[in-house]
Order: sequence, then structure tokens, then C-alpha cells
Amino acid sequence: MARLVMKFGGTSVADLDRIRNVAAHVKREVDAGHQVAVVVSAMAGKTNELVALCRGADVLHDAREYDAIVASGEQVTSGLLAIVLQSIGIDARSWQGWQIAIRTDGAHGAARIAEIDGSKLIERLEIGQVAVVAGFQGIAPDNRISTLGRGGSDTSAVALAAAVKADRCDIYTDVDGVYTTDPRIVPKARRLDKVSFEEMLEMASLGSKVLQVRSVELAMVHGVRTFVRSSFEDPAAPRIMPNGDPYGTLICNEDEIVEQQVVTGIAYSKDEAQISLRRVSDKPGVAAAVFGPLAEANINVDMIVQNISSDGAFTDITFTVPMADYEKAVKVVEAGRPGYDFEALESATDVCKVSVIGMGMRSHAGVAAQAFKALAEKGINIRAITTSEIKISVLIDAAYTELAVRTLHSVYELDKS
Repeated sequence: MARLVMKFGGTSVADLDRIRNVAAHVKREVDAGHQVAVVVSAMAGKTNELVALCRGADVLHDAREYDAIVASGEQVTSGLLAIVLQSIGIDARSWQGWQIAIRTDGAHGAARIAEIDGSKLIERLEIGQVAVVAGFQGIAPDNRISTLGRGGSDTSAVALAAAVKADRCDIYTDVDGVYTTDPRIVPKARRLDKVSFEEMLEMASLGSKVLQVRSVELAMVHGVRTFVRSSFEDPAAPRIMPNGDPYGTLICNEDEIVEQQVVTGIAYSKDEAQISLRRVSDKPGVAAAVFGPLAEANINVDMIVQNISSDGAFTDITFTVPMADYEKAVKVVEAGRPGYDFEALESATDVCKVSVIGMGMRSHAGVAAQAFKALAEKGINIRAITTSEIKISVLIDAAYTELAVRTLHSVYELDKS
């Protein structure tokens, strides 16, 4: 007998038929003797609808009321799933974030989980009751509902798994695992049996949409073994891998992965914007004057490139920000102009960040050179570069995204088993 947390995303609970399919998955695990907690998202499209209503009411709406409204989608789904489970003979009860309680900080709309007391749920699980928990939500220090940001149900599930000391957290989605890259761009992309927490964290932060970044961080910190699985498999006869694990991708510690490839996957993100400040006076404190206000405005700066003129008097500073923060970033930079004079501000929104990720890069030389050479041979110009121990990211023109992804996937032989 194991203790499981099962999470189902919006497409998996899009209507009553799919909720019944989810109930069948849950029943399979209960019949196998497992203790089960389920975390659900809102029905597909429902959160977008609720967000639009908030914005329609007032563009500058109160963040606390926003949370009260958008959290209602998960409340509906959790209640419906509990009813369907009861109808097929499963003892189930729905729980909202504040009932558990999932305590968060006070950043309404993008809260972070501070603490979960899993004792109530453990008591229910031990008597055989299935706990159906509304994902994406918690309770802030002001005792009002808070939400965890888009994709927050993944975070809810992993945090709950840690709180109840679950043996496994299964993330059910519309794909059957994590792939070497987007199969829509590279049909030969392979499903990965295992991915390390560190690699998944990079992939999630660099454009892979499979898991929310925060959920991977929590899984890594608390050692929560996490499976990415498909909710559209036959609940009565799910595929099993030769080692007995469910069919999908296991996200785990690096030491569980026997054979580590040099490169594990290629990720890309088109949600990037580039800002360049030309001929900035080169003097101490300029970088702090540029990036300090951006940090205060909660704008995440990623790639930074600085070029100093031959006479040492001026410098060009180029950096990237998320597309959603582009206009805000330009205003912040312009507002700071009295503190650091520059000749011109140039920007581009038709850019894409393509990343090569792999734990094996730590011990292999020449990985970056391979990427740069392959892209050059395809006539793809690199605007900026950033690296870490296990990833290389390049900024390129968005028009070359698919070509770059296919080229890098091929050059590292990721299409070969």
C-alpha cells in the first residue's frame, strides 16, 4: 500500500465525461489499496473566463477580490469530482485550500506556499477517505483566499505530497510524459523515462509547459518523486514500464538515473523581449542604476550582455525580460534615465530563447561550441548567450525558432534511442 497524490489539470476535467474518467483513475488506485489525495484544476478555459470578468469589471481591480473570484473554478471542480466518486462507491470529500490549511504569503495573485499542516488529511487518508483538494489556492496572512499564479495546481499537488509524506505525486496531463523537445516541432522527439529535478527545473523555466517552475523547486527541495502521466489512457488498463513504474516520465534525484546523456532536451520560449541601451556612460554604479529599479518593479531580467567601447567611455547594455513585462520595463528604464544617460533605447519583441539542457554538460567539453557551429551553418545569428553548469541559452530571431530547435535536437542526437 502506498500514499499517492494525483493531480489532474484543466483539460483532464474539462467536462463531466472527463471528470468521470478522472474518477475511474482514482478508483483504480483506491481498489489497489492505496491512500489517495487528489488535486484538481479548474475546468479548461474557466480560469481565463474568470480573469476576463475581473478585468471587465475594473482593469485596476483589487488583487484580493481577484483571488476570491478566480479560485472559484477549482472549488467547482473539486465538488463535482467528489460527487462523481461518491456515485461510484468511493468515500470522498472535497477540501478548499483554506480548510486544510494551505498557508501562503500575502502576494495575492502570485502567492507562495509557506506551510501546510497535513495532519487533518492524513487522518482522512488513513480511514480510507479520498481527499479531493482544490488546487491553485491557499489562505493568506490576512485570512483571505490567495492564489498561486497560473499553473499553481502543480505546486499545490507537490506541496501536499510533501505535507502528507506521499510515496509519489502523479501529475496527470494531456501528454504522456516529458519529451526531449516539443513533438509539434520535432516529430522524432522522444519521451524521457527519467529526468533529474535540476534538468526539469531548467526545462520548466526555459519554456517547457509541462510543469510549473515552483512545483519542480518544491519537488527537488522535499525529494518528492513526481510522475508526469497521461489522463487519457484507459483507466482500467494503464501502461506500465518494464521496471514497474507507471508509463510516463519520473522526475527524481540525479542518483536514480543510471545513464546520463550529455544533453537531455531542447527548450524554447517565444515570450521574450530584448531591450538595448546604446552608448551608456561607462562608470561605476551604472549597472545597479539600470537593474535596481527593474528588480524593485518585480521584473525578471534574464540575459545580460555588456559591450564597452574602444575608448572605455561608453558601453552598450542589452538584456531580456518576459514579454508580459516588456512595456513596464521600458517605462522603468526611461524613468531612470536621469541617473544614467544613454543615447538610444532599442528593443525587439520578435525574438526567441532556445536552450540546450543536460546534466552531462558538467563533465563534457565542447557542448556549447557544437551548438554555435550548428546554428551558424544554418545561417542563424545569435543575439545573446547565457550559460550555467547544465544549460546554454541563445537568443535568436523568432523566425528561426523551429529551425534552431530541429537543428540542435539533431546535432545532439536526441532523436536516437
